[in-house]
Amino acid sequence: MHATTSAKKQKEFMDKLQAEIDVLQKRIGKDESAEAIVSRHINLLHRYNEAKDAAQLLIGRVSNFTRSSTASRRC
Repeated sequence: MHATTSAKKQKEFMDKLQAEIDVLQKRIGKDESAEAIVSRHINLLHRYNEAKDAAQLLIGRVSNFTRSSTASRRC
């Protein structure tokens, strides 16, 4: 046996979901698409990773220059 849901309950559930969608859409902007948001976040992550890689390279060079390891400097 399968549980059944009345048409009224289904409509109430759909209305509730639509209200949540409307609230979220207001928060991100009416004309902004999810694809644009995801694309922007991916670009920001790439920039972050490039900066992190450069910082790690510099830390490694400083460690080589001072003849110490980064692991020995951890607290």
